[in-house]
Amino acid sequence: MAKKSKKNKTKQKIEQKAGNFGVKCIAFVITFLMAASGIFYLSLNYVPKSMYEEQVMLPKMKEAYYVSQWCRDDFGKQEFVLWDNTRVDCLTKDYAIEFDFAHKWAESVGQSLYYSKMTGKQPAVALILTDLKDYRYVKRVERLENGIKIFLIKAF
Repeated sequence: MAKKSKKNKTKQKIEQKAGNFGVKCIAFVITFLMAASGIFYLSLNYVPKSMYEEQVMLPKMKEAYYVSQWCRDDFGKQEFVLWDNTRVDCLTKDYAIEFDFAHKWAESVGQSLYYSKMTGKQPAVALILTDLKDYRYVKRVERLENGIKIFLIKAF
């Protein structure tokens, strides 16, 4: 009887180790998938700095401040009024530029496309970044692939 109980105990230990191995394998696979998805997410938000023209300006200012600092008289015309009383934030030789805070990216894209159509200039947006997380909005504009020029104003 003692031999049978020893065999049963060793058999149980082997089964436990095999069970623990399965649990460890599952934990490893889950951890690997979570790490891979995190890396993928970070890659979606990554915007190479050399890809866009970026200017650093004072944080926590109103949109009008950034327009006045960026769109000077020698560069373009501020608040250009169209025939339907809409205003282009900055009209340059080549671009109709709409300025907005990055979280309002969709609004700025729509306005820029409209101003482009009305002026015959190329559409452009100047996104005001107030936090490092705002680069995700730049990526959203980029995914549209509709020829909009992106300028960045780093205000943080």
